[in-house]
Amino acid sequence: MGDILALTVKLATVSTCMLLVLGTPLAWWLAQSRHWVKEVASAVVALPLVLPPTVLGFYLLVAMSPEGPVSRALAPLGIAPLAFTFPGLVAGSVVYSLPFVVNPIRNAFEAAGRRPMEAAATLRAAPLDAFFAVALPLAGPGLLTGAILGFAHTIGEFGVVLMIGGSIPGETKVLSIAILDYVETLQWGTAHRLSALMLGFSFCVILTMTVLEKRLLRGLR
Repeated sequence: MGDILALTVKLATVSTCMLLVLGTPLAWWLAQSRHWVKEVASAVVALPLVLPPTVLGFYLLVAMSPEGPVSRALAPLGIAPLAFTFPGLVAGSVVYSLPFVVNPIRNAFEAAGRRPMEAAATLRAAPLDAFFAVALPLAGPGLLTGAILGFAHTIGEFGVVLMIGGSIPGETKVLSIAILDYVETLQWGTAHRLSALMLGFSFCVILTMTVLEKRLLRGLR
């Protein structure tokens, strides 16, 4: 059980870090751009909100299979197919949880408006310096909310994880998959303990991060 929990936390942590790194500049572009392409990009980002996880997981599995486009693109770099591997789970988790991270950060950037960046420009601050010194601190609550939702959403993933990773002990068998395995083998006691652990763990994470978010908001005021 300890290995399963450790793998689940590892997946959520790595996925959340990647989501923040990839999602923050994407959210900034969506908040600042006035090009019509951003509407198409917004729709693509939001797809996981309406697509059944098994559908998204199926297409990700096809893309990551040995003959899939992702595997073919990575083959010249010496990277093996991602299907049924931990890196594949991370990639699937990033795609599936993307809107849960991008949307709060985008909303925070939009709420801050353009004036802070314009003021920084009048002080001759470089755009990149102004982004890190002005925009990011103002969007702090949104970043924290995105991290909360991304982490919690990854912890509770099932359909996408099952389709991409299966149930390989020590590699892709996370908590949600382990619970299904124990239920199917009629090990109700173990399934109950894991379910209760996931419930308590998720609640504690959300509660802790919510308290931190409120304190951050007070600090900004």
